[in-house]
Amino acid sequence: MTILIDPPNAAGHGRLWSHLASDASYDELHAFARTLGIPERGFDRDHYDVPAEWYDDVLAAGARPVSSRELVARLIAAGLRRRKPRPR
Repeated sequence: MTILIDPPNAAGHGRLWSHLASDASYDELHAFARTLGIPERGFDRDHYDVPAEWYDDVLAAGARPVSSRELVARLIAAGLRRRKPRPR
C-alpha cells in the first residue's frame, strides 16, 4: 500500500487542508479513505482533501508523509494525475 499525504498547507473555507493520494490505484485510495470515514465528497479528481485536524490520524492509519511536490510527482509517475480541465 502506498498512500501519501502532504502537509496541511492548502487554505480553503477558513481552514488548512492536506491532500491524500495513492501512487498505486484509485481503488486503494478509496478503500483507505473509507476506513477513516473520509467522505466521498472530499475526492477531487486524483486525491482527497483532508482537513488539518485529521492529519495525525491519517498518518497513524499508515499514510506516508511527503511534500506536496513529491505527492504530485508520484501521481504523475504512476499515470494517476488528473489535471483540471482548461477553460476554452
